[in-house]
Amino acid sequence: MKIGLATVQVPFMHGGAEMHVQGLLQYLRGKDYQAEIITIPFKWYPPDSLSNQMEASRLVDVSEVNGQPLDLLITFKFPAYYLRHPNKNLWLLHQHRQAYDFFNTSNGDLHLCKRGRKVASKIKEWDDLYIPDHKHIFTNSQNVANRLSKYNNIDGSPLYPPPLNAERFEFKSIENFILAPGRLDKLKRQDLIIKAMAYSSKSLKLILIGSDKSEYGEYCKRLVEEYDLSSRVCFLGFIDTTQKIDLYSRALAIYNGVFDEDLGYLTIEAFLSGKPVITHHDSGGPLEFVEESVNGFVTKPDELAIADKVNYLVKNHNNAKEMGFAGKDLIKSKNISWENVIERLIN
Repeated sequence: MKIGLATVQVPFMHGGAEMHVQGLLQYLRGKDYQAEIITIPFKWYPPDSLSNQMEASRLVDVSEVNGQPLDLLITFKFPAYYLRHPNKNLWLLHQHRQAYDFFNTSNGDLHLCKRGRKVASKIKEWDDLYIPDHKHIFTNSQNVANRLSKYNNIDGSPLYPPPLNAERFEFKSIENFILAPGRLDKLKRQDLIIKAMAYSSKSLKLILIGSDKSEYGEYCKRLVEEYDLSSRVCFLGFIDTTQKIDLYSRALAIYNGVFDEDLGYLTIEAFLSGKPVITHHDSGGPLEFVEESVNGFVTKPDELAIADKVNYLVKNHNNAKEMGFAGKDLIKSKNISWENVIERLIN
């Protein structure tokens, strides 16, 4: 069976979406499916670039390749889900949020000009028209399904993906540091955990991993200097998988302060490592996993509220371990596995 995995990627950028598709590819090939990733380079500016990519995607017919039929096409993101194929399933990671929940907010851009507003309307029109072309519609979280229902009146079934290398995550110990994974980005709000360090136990350290080469990254580094935290806050940038898994295994807790995340792999990675997660009331996807005082903490997005929970964990390592293992049990109960994904997505 030949399966195409259709997605988009900003060249030179690699994140959760790429890990998601790569993980599915590895598992499919391990089960002797013939699978290949079909990637569309993505550029979101100026607005006409979006319109051009939509048109180009719709013109592409991948029903067969080199004279051989492609049995199934699985699509993931805008505008790859416009590709034409008679048998395709959608596993939606997210739509183009600047046309939806980010429209008319500081996180959006299409509302800023007349052409952008027209493109936003076109995106919604095309999503309404072409997303139902899929035989089955899955989303990577309930949060994404809720958006699809709210803005397009289309139903999607949540199908949680395991992270890449899920089987390697483990609990080793509890050490006095908070781990904040993910590229530094204003939507991920690492500035809040940095500020919280100024009000937390002096014995506690903070380790941030992920790309810090951005204006926001520089802002976060200035905060460390401003709050005199250089000896307690460390930016590691990109690290390899082995290093990342080791840090997860030894952390006191994992910080996931993202704003309205689609899913957030790092919550699942944290629970697979037996670690509690600190997140916020407006964090979206992580709230489908994190339960207050059971397997983590859900606070308001405020440095003092974060510091209060962090200080509790510093003083209560046994409770931190119990909470982390409650998270581990939750992942098991939700059957987050590639076997479950294949059963629903393909079989």
